[in-house]
Amino acid sequence: MITMTEDAVQKVQEFMASKDRSDLALRIYISKGGCSGFSYGMALDEPQADDQRYEFGPVKVVIDPGSAPLLEGVEVDYVNSLMGGGFSINNPNAVASCGCGHSFRTKDQQGAPAACSH
Repeated sequence: MITMTEDAVQKVQEFMASKDRSDLALRIYISKGGCSGFSYGMALDEPQADDQRYEFGPVKVVIDPGSAPLLEGVEVDYVNSLMGGGFSINNPNAVASCGCGHSFRTKDQQGAPAACSH
């Protein structure tokens, strides 16, 4: 299961409205890469039959079966700071992450570390 803060839900709603695509879901996924082995990704997408599905008010979230174990228990937030705003993922499965916070690794899975591009 994942959770989303009210700030994250509001920001996703605003983004979907600006794109006039409230029919789509927010896909949260993991790809191999980044300096710690796995990287987070988000995109507006059509739900697939084997996706895990969540609803946070009007926001639908989908996660593919390959990403689901690595995203179990995450909290998605939206944070504003002096450096700007952005989504933040608090992942209890991560045992290490890179300095920029864009990639991570777990105790059991190393992913595919690559040079950091941030």
